[in-house]
Amino acid sequence: MTKKVLIVDDDPVQRRLLEEIVKRSGLECIEASGGKEALERLAPPAGQEISLVILDLVMPDLDGMGVLEKLRPQYPNLPVIVQTANGSIGTAVSAMRAGADDFAVKPVSPERLMVSIRNALKVNALESELSRTLKQSKGAFTFEDLIATSPVMSQSLKLGKRAARSNIPILLEGESGSGKEVFARAIQGSGERRGKPFITVNCGAIPENLVESILFGHEKGAFTGAGEKHKGKFVEASGGTLFLDEVSELPLDTQVKLLRAIQEGEVDPVGAKHPVKVDIRLISATNRDMIKLVTEGKFREDLYYRLNVFPIMIPPLRRRPDDIPALVELFITRFAAEEGRKIAGIMPDALEMLKAYDWPGNVRQLENAIFRAVVLADGDILTKTEFPQIAA
Repeated sequence: MTKKVLIVDDDPVQRRLLEEIVKRSGLECIEASGGKEALERLAPPAGQEISLVILDLVMPDLDGMGVLEKLRPQYPNLPVIVQTANGSIGTAVSAMRAGADDFAVKPVSPERLMVSIRNALKVNALESELSRTLKQSKGAFTFEDLIATSPVMSQSLKLGKRAARSNIPILLEGESGSGKEVFARAIQGSGERRGKPFITVNCGAIPENLVESILFGHEKGAFTGAGEKHKGKFVEASGGTLFLDEVSELPLDTQVKLLRAIQEGEVDPVGAKHPVKVDIRLISATNRDMIKLVTEGKFREDLYYRLNVFPIMIPPLRRRPDDIPALVELFITRFAAEEGRKIAGIMPDALEMLKAYDWPGNVRQLENAIFRAVVLADGDILTKTEFPQIAA
C-alpha cells in the first residue's frame, strides 16, 4: 500500500507544488486547505493511514501550532514537517518543541523536501521496528502490531482475538514461513498472560533421544551426560505460553507424555521421583495435514483432538499481496539498520514485481530476499536488479 502524505496549506498554488514533489517521491497525496480540515482528515479510522504531514504554520482558521497541539496526543509518532515563510530561529525552535520532526523555509527546493520526507519516514519506520522488537521481548506484542491488512486475514484475526480471551488450546495451521509464531505472540500479548514467558520449541529440530528431556526436563545424573538438573520447556513456560512449532514431528512415545501433561497439568522430568505441576497456555503449530497423519497412525488421535480445540488457519503470503508493501518496508528498515546501509525504499515497479510473485517460502522467503537485496544494493533505492531470482 502506497504511503499517504497529508499536505496542509491554505495556499492552493503551494499545495499543488507540494503535491508534485510528494508524488515524485512515489507517495500518495491528501490535501487540506486549513488546520480544521487537517484535523478532520486525521480523524480515525482514515487518519490512521496517513504516514506523514507537511504542515504550514501560518493559516487563518487554525494555525500549524494549533494543529500540532491537537495532533500529538492522538498520533505521538506521526512525522510532521513544518514549513513557513518566517525562517527565524525562534519559530523553528517553537515548532520543534511543539512536536515537529523537521522545519523548512518557503520556498523549499524539491530536493531538500524530498530528503526531508525520506528521512522522516525512515526514522519513523525504524522507531516502529524497535517498538515491535521491544514488545516481542516483553511479551506485549498484540494484533495491532501484526502486519495483516489483507482481507483474507480478517477471519484469522477475528478468531485469534477471540481465542486470546481464554486459555483454550490453539492449533495454528499454515504453510512453512507464513508467520505462525508471530501470530502466536500476538495471541499471548492480547490475553491475560501478556508479559509472561513465551517459550518456543521447534519440535522438528530436536534430536529424538533428547525430546523428552528438553520438553519435560531431567534430574542430575538421569542419563549419561546429564551433569546438571534441567527444568524443561514446560516448567520454563509455567505462568506463560508454550509454543510448540512443528508439533506433528513429535515421536509417538513423546506424544503420550505430552497428552498427559496437557490433561493433568503436570510433567514427569526424566529421573524424577515426583511430577511437577505446570500452568501453561499451549499454542501448537503445524504445516502438515494432521488428519492424514492421524489416519496413517503417525500422530495420536486423542492428542490431536486435545491440540485442535481451537484451530486457526494462517493464509500463505500469495493470498495476502496487500501485506507485502508493509512487510517490505519493515524488512528494509531492519536490515538497513543491521548492515549499516542507507536504503530509503524500493522502486514502485520492483514492489509490484514482489507483489505478483508466488512466494512458495512465504514471509520467510520475502524476508531473505529483502536481506539479500539490501546487502547487494548499489544505490539507496532497491530496484528489480537486486531481485534476480524473482525477476527470472
